[in-house]
Amino acid sequence: MAGGNSSEENISLMGASQVEGWLDPGKYNPYKVLVKGTDWTCMVGNGVAVPVSKDDFSVSLNGVRVTFDCALIVIHGNPGENGLLQGYFEMLNIPYTTGGVLNEAITFNKHFCKLLLTGTGVKLAREVLVHRGEEIDVDAVASKLGLPVFVKPNASGSSYGVSKVKHPDEILPALNRAFSEDSTVIIEEFIAGRELTCGAFKSFNREFILPVTEIVPEKEFFDYEAKYLNKSKEITPAPIPEDLYGTIQGLTSKIYDVLECRGIVRVDYIAGANGIYFLEVNTVPGMSEASIVPQQVRVMGENMRDMLTLVIEDALRRAK
Repeated sequence: MAGGNSSEENISLMGASQVEGWLDPGKYNPYKVLVKGTDWTCMVGNGVAVPVSKDDFSVSLNGVRVTFDCALIVIHGNPGENGLLQGYFEMLNIPYTTGGVLNEAITFNKHFCKLLLTGTGVKLAREVLVHRGEEIDVDAVASKLGLPVFVKPNASGSSYGVSKVKHPDEILPALNRAFSEDSTVIIEEFIAGRELTCGAFKSFNREFILPVTEIVPEKEFFDYEAKYLNKSKEITPAPIPEDLYGTIQGLTSKIYDVLECRGIVRVDYIAGANGIYFLEVNTVPGMSEASIVPQQVRVMGENMRDMLTLVIEDALRRAK
């Protein structure tokens, strides 16, 4: 399942092509289904797009009705990372490779996700939640959170609309940029430190807590360009003290369980002077050859073909 309705549609499409190449041809017969709003099409030979019936998630190929055994979701943002697509597959009883409806809905909403992680041992940056149309006292916000602050869409799978604000008069323009991506925005205190990220996947009988990666953006923070246009340096395994490395992996495992994640996820952190701060959970992390999770899988001595086989088989088993 590729494409979607977020600003990262093209990233999803590139990742889906890579995933298709990773899948074991001896086990699976993959079809690429492109999602754009209510327009769902299955790509077949020579670039032909065949409409998908949403009544039973099937396509008609040469007069034969083809149904699917499992949906491998590679859509960032809406509807693949916010629970909507998961709800559809739940109603049809079709296995899928991400967390369930509640997991996806909660992790997609940064504010509620942080509330749910209170008490897990990971620190949470202070924030102010702003709804579109709501008046805001920028001086009061600056006084409460200090400066600089990050202004970011609250529920968005995209790195678009994120700003680092250093002066109070920049807060309102930053809010407007963030509101172009979502109807709620969080203003979050800035935590100075090293940006670290760790992937994880747990099946019914195997557990992979992947190596930790340090992200060193060329820009001031890990925005869209840093993430997708090679404007960052990613170091795996992260050159950090052994105890910090183990703590990051332990927190990732705990967060995976607390939020009832499934499939492959990636959890992002800032390691600052006062401890480790949670940033966000990526329940549909990037899947290009150069993406962070595939890097971590290779460093661990595993390969993406085998990992995706485990993910698919786990989804099929859970649906029985």
